Amino acid sequence: MIATSSGTTRRRRPVWLLGLGSFAGKIGRGHHPVSSLALGPFGWTQTLNFIVVGLLTLAFAVGLVRLRGARQKIGGTLVGIWGVGLIGAGAFLTDPVSGYPPGTPPTPVEATTSGTLHDLFSVAAFFALGAACFVLAGGKGWRWAIYSVLSGATFLGAFFVAGIGFGQTEPFVEVAGLWQRVCVLIGWTWLTMLALRLLPEERRRASSLV
Repeated sequence: MIATSSGTTRRRRPVWLLGLGSFAGKIGRGHHPVSSLALGPFGWTQTLNFIVVGLLTLAFAVGLVRLRGARQKIGGTLVGIWGVGLIGAGAFLTDPVSGYPPGTPPTPVEATTSGTLHDLFSVAAFFALGAACFVLAGGKGWRWAIYSVLSGATFLGAFFVAGIGFGQTEPFVEVAGLWQRVCVLIGWTWLTMLALRLLPEERRRASSLV
């Protein structure tokens, strides 16, 4: 279920995927970042979202690191950084941006410690997941390699455009939130596909140990 601008809810994509499941009031999905959902009376739902998904991602990263091969260990470490970044983004609230909550300036007059830490965790997380797409592109056939490289490139490209918009650079301000959500969708889709590809291998390995 996700909140609409009118305060009602309707069934859509999973909450953990796009981070849109908070009753955050009149937040605009087109230009506000996902992190802004943590601001406001029901912001705890997005904070919990970040932390829970971050912990689940860390568990997946541990599994990746335990696989054979340097590529898997490096890629697993990068996925782990993505997970840690999500937890950090939940632990430290972002500063208001693009006029949300209502009455705040487009950019913070002075960055808070919490907002600065939130941004550091977030930037590290996005770059780590983008790098993981490239690192884990090899070893599973040319189709997977092309998909992973394209995912990494578009993921980082969308993140860059969103960052420009959140910095209040026209004409990207009104679509910055949309580009960030596209970025997040690409990243989570790639991670899901990675897990699905590894599952048969893990089942075969487990069977051989019985």
